Amino acid sequence: QVQLVESGGGLVQVGGSLRLSCTASGSISKIIGWGWYRQAPGQQREMVAVDVSGGATNYGDFAQGRFHISRDNAKNMAYLEMNNLKSGDTGVYYCNAVLVERGQRTPSTSWGQGTQVTVSS
Repeated sequence: QVQLVESGGGLVQVGGSLRLSCTASGSISKIIGWGWYRQAPGQQREMVAVDVSGGATNYGDFAQGRFHISRDNAKNMAYLEMNNLKSGDTGVYYCNAVLVERGQRTPSTSWGQGTQVTVSS
C-alpha cells in the first residue's frame, strides 16, 4: 500500500507565503509524476500544479507566477511553494502521485488526505 501525507498548511495573511510538503511512503517502485490540487468550500477540486516525468510542469492560471512545484526523488517528496497568497487561495490542498508500486507493471494514482490553507485579510 502507498500513503501520501501532506503538511505545511495553516493560517496566513494576504500577501504571505506557505510551503506545502507531501511525502509518499509504502511499497513504491517509482513515482512518475506529482500533482497538487485544491478544493474550496462548495467548489470542485481544481488543479494547482503538476510535475510530470521528465521535469515538465503545468500550473493553473491562478497559480502562474505565484506558485512553484518541485520534487525530491530521493525522498519521495513533493513541495508546493505558494507566494503572494490571496483570500481566494483558501481551501484544502491535496497532493497526488502517479506511481508504480513494487511488483506492479501499471501505474496507479494515490491521493493524500489534504491540508487546510486559510488566507485571511
